[in-house]
Amino acid sequence: QVHLVESGGGLVQPGGSMRLSCTASGNIGTINPMNWYRQAPGKQREFVAGKMSGGSTNYADSVKGRFTVSRDNAKNTLALQMNNLEPDDTAVYYCYAAVYYSDSDTVLEFWGQGTQVTVSS
Repeated sequence: QVHLVESGGGLVQPGGSMRLSCTASGNIGTINPMNWYRQAPGKQREFVAGKMSGGSTNYADSVKGRFTVSRDNAKNTLALQMNNLEPDDTAVYYCYAAVYYSDSDTVLEFWGQGTQVTVSS
């Protein structure tokens, strides 16, 4: 079992910045990928950004140029730096990890509990 704990959410004004963090703990195999998702009220959960252990990154078109994802493989942490935030960025942000266990040749998926980000004046 892997536990993902997010932190850093809250209220921010439009145009402001916020940094989210996610820490993985527990029976950690090989985590790949490690991603951020978000879910706004009345909408489906959507991919935001992600980073592979090898360094490649991926972003949703809606956040490109504003959000930056970073990852510390040694510490099993994932961060999301969000700049120039917009009201449409308001959502619960979730950390996701796909974990590969070589002893059983299986991949398990884990989600954090989510952290609320509200962009409002």
